[in-house]
Amino acid sequence: MLYSISVEFDQSFQPNRWQDADLARMVSSSGPGEARDAEDELYRRLAPRVRLYGLRHLRDEQAAADLSHQVLLITIETLRGGRLREPERIASFVLGTSRLVVRDWRRGAIRQERLAQEFGRTVPTIITPQTSNVDHGQLATCLQQLQERERSVLMMTFYAEGTTEEVANQLGLSLENVRVIRHRALGKVRDCMTAGKEAS
Repeated sequence: MLYSISVEFDQSFQPNRWQDADLARMVSSSGPGEARDAEDELYRRLAPRVRLYGLRHLRDEQAAADLSHQVLLITIETLRGGRLREPERIASFVLGTSRLVVRDWRRGAIRQERLAQEFGRTVPTIITPQTSNVDHGQLATCLQQLQERERSVLMMTFYAEGTTEEVANQLGLSLENVRVIRHRALGKVRDCMTAGKEAS
């Protein structure tokens, strides 16, 4: 897990004094992980809203919880990278990201259903997929070594299945910039994974 809630706050931090936008500015103006209390408070405030959105549109408790975690992870990563240009619109960003993730999940489910309908009758036997031999621990380490923006682009592309245009709009980047960042980030992850295999 790349992000988790801390239950303890610095004694000097008084969350009730701050609006959501104030907390967002604290995270954006600090280095990665330096505004942990503000991040935790934002998570505490916004996660239940995303969960309710997920329950309303996904009708499933676990899916709503997964949505909440993913959306807040993207939000915190975006704030840490200073890519949310209007912190006072943090609620709108979270809602827009929730819509994007839900839509992409549905699109993926529809695509899988169509493939099953189209090819299901032609498959003579059930094929048991081979267990992936990807070292997930090493992959997580490699992702952590990326810059914040690189990691966000990969997450929104491959985890949320966002298009290049959607990722560019969410992060305030040009389409070409997203493509370049994604290409370089994938190269870094590939090199890191290869080095991990050689070391083992």
